[in-house]
Amino acid sequence: MKTIIGLLKKNEKLSNWRVIERKRISNELFFVLNKLETVRATETTDTSVTVYVDHDGAFGESTFNVSAAMTEREMGEKIDTATERACLVFNEPYKLVPAGECDEEIPSNLKGVDPVLLGQKIADTVFSASVIENGGINALEIFIYRNETRVKNGNGVDKKQVDHSVMIEAIPTFNAEQLSVELYESYTFKDLDETALVNRIKEKMKDVRARAFSVKPKTPLNVNVILRPCEITGFFWELAANCNYAAVYSHANLYSVGDDIQSGGDGDKIDLTMKKTVEGSANSRLFDEDGCALHDTKIIDNGVIAAYFGSNRYGQYIKADKISGNLTCMEASVGSFDAAAEKEPYLDCVSLSGLQLDPYNDYIGGEIRLANYFDGEKTVPVTSITMSAKLSDVLKTIRLSKTETVEGGYKGPDRLLLKNVTVL
Repeated sequence: MKTIIGLLKKNEKLSNWRVIERKRISNELFFVLNKLETVRATETTDTSVTVYVDHDGAFGESTFNVSAAMTEREMGEKIDTATERACLVFNEPYKLVPAGECDEEIPSNLKGVDPVLLGQKIADTVFSASVIENGGINALEIFIYRNETRVKNGNGVDKKQVDHSVMIEAIPTFNAEQLSVELYESYTFKDLDETALVNRIKEKMKDVRARAFSVKPKTPLNVNVILRPCEITGFFWELAANCNYAAVYSHANLYSVGDDIQSGGDGDKIDLTMKKTVEGSANSRLFDEDGCALHDTKIIDNGVIAAYFGSNRYGQYIKADKISGNLTCMEASVGSFDAAAEKEPYLDCVSLSGLQLDPYNDYIGGEIRLANYFDGEKTVPVTSITMSAKLSDVLKTIRLSKTETVEGGYKGPDRLLLKNVTVL
């Protein structure tokens, strides 16, 4: 970093520059059928350089990567090439993040823990949850990370943050008489909660057993549908994408500040806040890749679009009063729905090929690989069906669970109830 910055400062053709250095220390454990097969430790550094050139009333930019193996001459050639390319880019002018410094570590109970002992503890916790007869964890991979990110620019930004996280990938398996079925489970966290991890794996083991006995129901159905955390995260991120500065600048946003997206409905009102940190989330950050300090921003208030959020560049383009930075966490308010007490028929979606949301065509749907269908009396695992509904109708009648969870960068209700969905 010192060498490349020295070369950038000497280049008189440049108007500004930014360097991002990402260091990662990882410890990885690979299990097959409860047996530790491979242990791997790595340490990597990735350095990305962006150069900016004022030209012809525009603000051009070009990005390239450098490595420690490069000579000073090779770095200089990279800068020269990027400078020429930047002169071919005609971005609307904007200013880079102003001077500021920080050196912080995001709180985590993983900090200072021996990664080998931590990995074995996580493995023991996962395997302890595999208690279903004829079922087990076919494969388990554990990735323990310590990440250090540093951003510097020509304005005097020099910011560093350290975070810790764990990602696990598991293949729960159930062996029936005629077949063996699997599900895939991925889980990332920055704070180890053994009870929550056990409960998550136990739930997935029940799901994989249900998949072995699932059937295709008689269709079509018009039924209430329950979504789980993975799809809920996608649902709220799609709403958030509408409120991004970049979407507003390009006129790609369907909703604007002041619009009531739940108007005329009787469902639970949505409150959604973009956040810099969420307790337990590995997506928590203090600043973004531009070095812009992050500020929590409530974008939906009682079902009404309240504000926009996004990066320094697009915030300037739309003349935002206070630029939030590129926030990667969100928190949604809980509601009134209690899945355990639900008496009406419903379809509890366990696994989808991916939730599809298209606000512009007023559509929500997806292919359901596994769900639990409650007909009012009994529950049956079902598969090979699709769902679809009008997004506007769903927003008006949606119900949010009383209980909450953390999934990726999301914190909020762990169940959503969508009413009157068509299932084929």
